[in-house]
Amino acid sequence: MTETRKNRWLLNLVLIVATLGLLGVTMLPLVTSAIGSNSQANKPNPNPSQAATPQKSDIEAQARGYEEVLKREPENSTALRGLVEARLKLNDIKGVVDPLEKLAKLNPNMTEYGVLLAQAKQQLNDPEGAAQAYRTILQAKQGDLNALAGLSDLLIKQQRPEAAIGLLQDTLKQAPTANKTQPNSVDTTAVQVLLGKVFASQKRFDEALNTFDEATKTNANDFQPVLYKALVLKEQGKTDEAKPLFDKAASLAPAQFKDQITRLSTTQPSASEAGKTSPVTSPTNSAPANSAPTAPKSDAVPASPAPKN
Repeated sequence: MTETRKNRWLLNLVLIVATLGLLGVTMLPLVTSAIGSNSQANKPNPNPSQAATPQKSDIEAQARGYEEVLKREPENSTALRGLVEARLKLNDIKGVVDPLEKLAKLNPNMTEYGVLLAQAKQQLNDPEGAAQAYRTILQAKQGDLNALAGLSDLLIKQQRPEAAIGLLQDTLKQAPTANKTQPNSVDTTAVQVLLGKVFASQKRFDEALNTFDEATKTNANDFQPVLYKALVLKEQGKTDEAKPLFDKAASLAPAQFKDQITRLSTTQPSASEAGKTSPVTSPTNSAPANSAPTAPKSDAVPASPAPKN
């Protein structure tokens, strides 16, 4: 029960952060949109007597309450999470860094805190701090998709695409050993998809297509490499070649993504639409998408994991 509550809180936190732009690079737009839709669908319809939104003064009072608790119990995880959530609602990005650092230290197995910390530092124009936060996660869990996607995106924004490519290629080279030591610690297909998106963001379309093909060989039932190959072909103007791939991706995808894939297949291509580096992973990635589902870009958003068929 405690773990369920923690996961629910993390999902809610990710959705809050997404609205502030902190998670723009780690989540798959399709997934993020689906989470947002489910979240809205599960909310009861407010009746006229209910306040639509907490007043700023109420949120500030909540934050002060958590601060008082932490003066007495500096490692109280519940109070730390509450303070992070309150400060995010107040758009106090700087104010979430300290409690997130403590949460990451207290909960080393919950890498979501470290990813949120990295994204907060990136939002505060501290790319070195963000990179260090991502690398700390990857030192302990080299296959963490949110950290890989976040660091890849950061490197691309720093005009270091070769470093992003090298990061993902090294992860793939080390995957067999890592998975032998700890089974399923590196999702090879998902990392290949990330690598293909980085190639696509750099207009290296042949390498992107080859990488998506390799990902499909690794897992023939995963819709994502098929979808992103279709997007690359569409951006190249090869719509006839792309269409059967969109159809195949829709047939492989879970039901909640089928309509969105259909829309992607019919919208007009935009610049580098297949190059979003968002991961397909669980909330933290929960990479939120900054917008409704659109074809991927290098500065896309992240969200929760796209399930495999």
